[in-house]
Formats: sequence, structure tokens, C-alpha cells
Amino acid sequence: MKKQFLALAIMLLALLPCGAQVSRPKLVVGIVVDQMRWDYLYYYYNDYGTGGLRRLLSEGFSYENTQINYSPAVTAVGHASIYTGSVPALNGIAGNWFWENGKNVYCCTDTTVRSVGSNSAEGQMSPRRMLGTTIGDELHLATDFRSKVIGVALKDRAAILPAGHSADAAYWWGTSAGHFVSSTFYMNDLPQWVKDFNKANHTKPNFNIKTNDEGVTMTFKMAEAAVDNERLGQTDGQTDMLTVSISSTDAIAHKYSTRGQENKSVFMRLDHDLAGFLNYLDEKVGKGNYLLFLTADHGASHNYNFLKQHRIPADGWDYDKSVAELNKGLREKFPQLTANPVLGEDNYHFYFNDKAYAPADKQKVVDAAIAILRKDKQFLWVVDNNKIMESTVPEPIKSRLVNGIFPGRSGDITVVTRPQVFGAEVSPTYRGTQHGQPMAYDVHIPFILYGWNVEHGESTKPLNITDIAPTICAMLHIQMPDAAIGTPAR
Repeated sequence: MKKQFLALAIMLLALLPCGAQVSRPKLVVGIVVDQMRWDYLYYYYNDYGTGGLRRLLSEGFSYENTQINYSPAVTAVGHASIYTGSVPALNGIAGNWFWENGKNVYCCTDTTVRSVGSNSAEGQMSPRRMLGTTIGDELHLATDFRSKVIGVALKDRAAILPAGHSADAAYWWGTSAGHFVSSTFYMNDLPQWVKDFNKANHTKPNFNIKTNDEGVTMTFKMAEAAVDNERLGQTDGQTDMLTVSISSTDAIAHKYSTRGQENKSVFMRLDHDLAGFLNYLDEKVGKGNYLLFLTADHGASHNYNFLKQHRIPADGWDYDKSVAELNKGLREKFPQLTANPVLGEDNYHFYFNDKAYAPADKQKVVDAAIAILRKDKQFLWVVDNNKIMESTVPEPIKSRLVNGIFPGRSGDITVVTRPQVFGAEVSPTYRGTQHGQPMAYDVHIPFILYGWNVEHGESTKPLNITDIAPTICAMLHIQMPDAAIGTPAR
């Protein structure tokens, strides 16, 4: 009897917890505001309410000197870098679009999958071109995939890349369908709650909600529906993750630039809807039970016509004209070329057509192209990407260029334009803006931590966009993404 009692006691002791569990929040929420310049935190500060962005600033911790440490500063690259803690040279996302094997490809296109919720190609998307894990992937690995990770955005790349490879779901807006869609990379059919949401929030097919303030509201509504129906942050002992990207701020600024009523209106909507979203999380998950961070994928330049009106040097660069002139000059110099040697320009890179010349002649063609481009006074530097380490480009611009090059997806030549000279329509009536350069206005972004285990404060110490993922992972006590090069800020 004593032996049986002893054996039972040992079994009971074995079932008792041997120590405190790892402390983690119930929910991690990452919010990326597309094309949000850092200074928008303060340019519109007096117009914000107290419950949105000002709540994050007054109760959270703001890293005021967070910058992008690569080029080009564009949407796909920013979203990938925020969540992988890495740069294009490692994660492979070299742009929204880039040439690969002589073909212009989109970063998330995947013809091996089918659209879910739509019959169009808008759902034929996946993260397969992205190398390396994300915060969500590492959270899955740390919890033996008990956690749920879901991405929501109007833009496909803004939902797919942040959520990662192992995401439980990613939902983006199918413009032709007029509702949220996904792909068979994640599921074979939309969950019933998504079908119900789409039925209640359907728009006319081909209505471009991205260029409307309503796109902000629709995104937050979908995010709340995901929290509610997937019970994110509401399962005991489980930490879930929701990635949210606000796309309308980018689409509207591209059309109307960084100043004016249109840009102010969309940021007022962002502030209002963010306040509602925070209140929703307080009620559903519990204030202090969730960790939220807000950042941006890139900034933006002011409109060059606006700057010229105030005697500030600025201009537009006609990249199509540069490609045409470059091809003309090279074909005159090398009459043996069988086709135009330059395929095109993207991300401030010129891509060369390897089929137009013998392999032994490529360097001669590239050298000649550099000589032609250097005659253009709009360029500060013209760099051979295969010899970039030998260039005289000063830091930190040089490191940003190096970090942005992924062989096979990046171009052969990179150009750096003068400050406030950016690739865009060249016209005295042009109202919009662009981004992508390694300059302060494109690379200085907000980064605010809020909620679980976050004390109020701010810091101006230098931080990179690649430090965001390591910071979140360190707070969660999980491994940082496998291609991460950043350092935790805390």
C-alpha cells in the first residue's frame, strides 16, 4: 500500500507545474500604415483625437529615429523587411515588381495556386518568393503551431508578406470581386465568417476602394471580424498574431501628395478608426493583454511642383525617357546588338537584356551605359551593381544600396537621383508623389510600441526598420526570424 501511495504521489507531483510559464501577451498586433512619413505623427497632431495616434504616443513608446536601411523604399520591400527583420539582399523581395530570368514579375504572383473567393487572377498570390521566416512563422514554431497568425490588408502584398509562410490565413481586397479574397496557398474555401463579412460589406465590382477613405474603415472592420470570429487573443495560454496594413493612405498620397485636404482626410480617418480599433481590442482581448506596434513601410517625397513654388530644389525624373535614350545611345555605340540592351527601369535600377549581346560583351555595354547616364545632371551617382563595394558613394547611402541588391532580381545599374528628384510624371500640373529613394523623406518612418509590458516614453537613438522584428521577438521570448540582421531595441 505504501508503495502504491508513493507512486501516486510521484505521478501527482509530475503533473504540477514545475515553474512559471513564459510570459507573453494574448495577442500581437502589427499595424503598417502604407506611406506614412514619420512627421505625420506631429504634422497632424493637433487635429488628431485623443484615442488614436495620440493615445499611442501618450501611453506607448515611440522610437523617433527609425530609418530604412536599404533601397528601394517601396511597399513590398517594407512589409517584408518589417516582419523578417531583413533586407532585400537576404529575403529576396527586391521590389513590388522586378525582372527575373528576363521577365517582369510581381513579388507575390503564384500561378501554382488558385483564387479563393474570386474567379480572377487577383487571388493567385502567395509568399513563395520571399526567403526567410517572419515574426508569425517564429511564433508558430515557438508554440508548436498552436498560435493563429492572420494577415489583413487591401493590398495583396501587404497581407501576404507580413503574415509569413505558415500563416493560417491572409485576406486581401479583390477589386474585380468587390470583396476580400484569398488563395489556395492558405485554404480551399473562404470561412463562413468571411463570406458573411463579404456579403455585408460588398462594393461594386472594380470600385477602387484603395483610393477612398472608406478603405481604411473597411480594413479595420475586417481586422475586428478576424479577431472576433477566429477568437484571436481569446484562448487561454495561447498567443496569436494579427497583421494589419492600411493601404488607402498610400493610394491617396500617390494621387494627391503629402499636403492638401485629401491626405489630411485619410489620416483623420485613420486616427478615428484606430481609436475604435484600440477600444475594440480593450473590450475583446483586454487592455494590457495585447502588444501592438505601429510603423510604416516607407515615407514619401513632397510633390516637386509644390516644392518649386517655395524655391526648394525639386523635379521629376522621366525614367521611360531615360530608358529610351539609353537604348538609343547603346545601339549607336554597339551596332552588333540584336535587340535593345535595356529591358527597363524599376526601383531606380536599370535591367539589361542578356539576350541582346554575347556574354563577353556585357561589361562593355554596362560600362558604356554608366558613362551615358552620368551625363544626366539629375543623378548624383550611377553605380555598377557588380562593383558597388568599389564605388565612392558615401554612407549611409552606400549601405542602403548594397542591402537592396538581390542577384537575379535586382538590376545591373543603380542610379541615385538628387534629393527631391524622383521618378514620376513630369508635368507642371502633376499633383502626386512617389517614393523609393534612400533619402530621409523616404526612409524615416514611425515605430511605436503599445500595450503589454510597454512603458511610456520615447527615444531618438538610431534604429533600423530591420530592428522591429527582433524587438518583437525578444519581447515574446522567441527566436528572431532566420534571415534577420537587426538588433532588439529593448
